[in-house]
Amino acid sequence: MSKQNATAIDNLVQDIYDLAETKSHPARVPSEQIFKDFGSNMETIMREWLYPKDYSGGTLRMSNIGHPDRKLWFKHRRKEFKGETLKAHTLIKFLYGHLIEEMLLALVKLSGHDVTDEQKRVELEGIKGSMDCKIDGLLCDVKSTSTYGFKKFKENTLQYDDPFGYIDQISGYGQAEGADEACFLAMDKSNGHLAVSKVNLIDKDVVARIKHVKSMIELDTMPEACYDLVADGKSGNMKLPIGCSYCEFKKHCYPNMRVFAYSTGPRFLAVVNVEPKVMEIRNYE
Repeated sequence: MSKQNATAIDNLVQDIYDLAETKSHPARVPSEQIFKDFGSNMETIMREWLYPKDYSGGTLRMSNIGHPDRKLWFKHRRKEFKGETLKAHTLIKFLYGHLIEEMLLALVKLSGHDVTDEQKRVELEGIKGSMDCKIDGLLCDVKSTSTYGFKKFKENTLQYDDPFGYIDQISGYGQAEGADEACFLAMDKSNGHLAVSKVNLIDKDVVARIKHVKSMIELDTMPEACYDLVADGKSGNMKLPIGCSYCEFKKHCYPNMRVFAYSTGPRFLAVVNVEPKVMEIRNYE
């Protein structure tokens, strides 16, 4: 990546903020074309959400190659280990996540930055995926996230806590494209704050990861647990960590877990020594 492009991407967040405040845009593409493309892309997102296609491409995709081993092992054995059915509010959350990400790309264009290779198909060791885009020549993945998740992008600490495998995902795109650097453009869904988080891809060997996963999912032995349980305050109770709480197969790891309705959302307790003073969600599915 050239020094000029590095400077451009470094100014991206401020350029979008300036656009929002002044409504003056230096877009290199005529704004009418940006609006037209935005509308078309939003329609595509809605249609694909409402009329989803059956996916028959196998267990592994670039978007999940960074998921923990046991989760991928379960996913490879869906007929034996049934996952949870996604609830309506979760499906809607996925929808507006995609809509927000499309909005962000429109703002990137309107703020005068180049967006190329949108949804370009790539393949590495037989694993396929679609990269989001390149912004000013730099491979970029666009994420809408919670305040908790956004902090990791803002502070560049995602590499130390990446339960959804975002680093391996973007590294796979990068290795397929021959890129040694990439970035995330992230937005905090709760307040509209933006951040660009750069990722050095030089030391990431995604090919080795893919080969390991392909071999691992065929083994009869279940891989070890993805994460350790987390203490739930000072109660002595133990809860599932974030990576497990979002996993569709968590009941197979913790068949006796109990679910409680806290104000921050459901809390999954694997060990209960002290009964929580909130309602228990029975028959959680």
